[in-house]
Amino acid sequence: MKKDCANRPISSAPDSWIDVVERYSNDNNKTLHRTTNSTRCLNLGSYNYLGFAAADEYCTPRVIESLQKYSPSTCSACVDGGTTKLHAELEELIARFVGKPAAIIFGMGYVTNSGIIPVLIGKGGLIISDSLNHNSIVNGARASGAAIHVFQHNKPAHLEEVLRKQIAEGQPRTHRRWKKILVIVEGIYSMEGELCKLPEIIAICKKYKAHTYLDEAHSMGAVGKTGRGVCELLGVDPADVDIMMGTFTKSFGSFGGYIAASKEIIQYLKHACPAHLYGTSMSPPAVQQVISAVKVILGEDGSNRGALKLAKIHENSNFFRSELKKMGFEVLGDNDSPVMPIMLYNLAKLPAFSRECLRNKVAVVVVGFPAVPLLLNRVRICISASHSREDLVKALEVISEAGNLVGIKYLRVEPQQTRAEENTKKLE
Repeated sequence: MKKDCANRPISSAPDSWIDVVERYSNDNNKTLHRTTNSTRCLNLGSYNYLGFAAADEYCTPRVIESLQKYSPSTCSACVDGGTTKLHAELEELIARFVGKPAAIIFGMGYVTNSGIIPVLIGKGGLIISDSLNHNSIVNGARASGAAIHVFQHNKPAHLEEVLRKQIAEGQPRTHRRWKKILVIVEGIYSMEGELCKLPEIIAICKKYKAHTYLDEAHSMGAVGKTGRGVCELLGVDPADVDIMMGTFTKSFGSFGGYIAASKEIIQYLKHACPAHLYGTSMSPPAVQQVISAVKVILGEDGSNRGALKLAKIHENSNFFRSELKKMGFEVLGDNDSPVMPIMLYNLAKLPAFSRECLRNKVAVVVVGFPAVPLLLNRVRICISASHSREDLVKALEVISEAGNLVGIKYLRVEPQQTRAEENTKKLE
């Protein structure tokens, strides 16, 4: 993939529209040089599911106040001088929000997985991981020293097959029983846009007495009637999930991550996790941003803006996915998911599609190898509650034209007349 299609600098908040800094090259994109000019583009690439990434009437004043009171950094680990009243408040709020007894927060979402998993399980343990789990989970599992087995993506039947076999065989050479079995899945898979088949997976884990670890980086705040993720959406009791992980980047307009679990597990992590013991704690203004965003979602700001945002992200996501499919694009994922991969397949089509969209003032993220398999290249669309219907219609027009030019409408295109009739009925 050409360099000009990646690492594009922006000079604005990652809202529904962004300012993309213009660059030029004199050597066929081997080296790129920034200019002082920027182009205003419709943003379909940032994780900003509920629209909290830009200035907000409730969040922003409180973030500024926390900056003035606490400074940008604690300059300390949590166990030293890095735990403020805000950090304690956020841990209590997140636990209440996701429906678990306790929570612990970290300064980076990636580290939340890669740093926590080795503390939860080690040598003599067994990790059974979905084949398309995020790289942070993969690296955390490898660092743990536990045995690792993979089950076919989102296929509970294969998970059960792997569990039965491994329980029967036990540990390699000794055949002793496993000290612990941990099944790791994601709520929404970030490169597929698919919802986890959580009810079936929980039932299997209960049957075989395996522990469950649920990564809700892309689902917490974005799906469910009140934004409480896939457990709420799919009717799963959070008490049935042993470890619930999430990040503050996607739906809350901040950064960092959390683990929510029983009080005993959280207390253990606070005493044993190197990421907590040695890593600098979250920036206080970032903590305040999450607190304020969660309060808006819960309606504790005294308004119904949170409910409106949740309704808007669901409406926008389902509308955009439906329209893309009608145009003939091969779109992965499920309804309600704000992540929409459009399959391009051919590697040469990635830069062509990206450049054509940028030329028409639409910023998209194209994904190639090694993030996805070599022949499964795609463009990943991220929808936001901050997108207006006019924004989405413009995006669809540009993507449709780019799709025609590049030749990626692999499915049957629905006749324009039928689509026009449907849109008329919706308006009525």
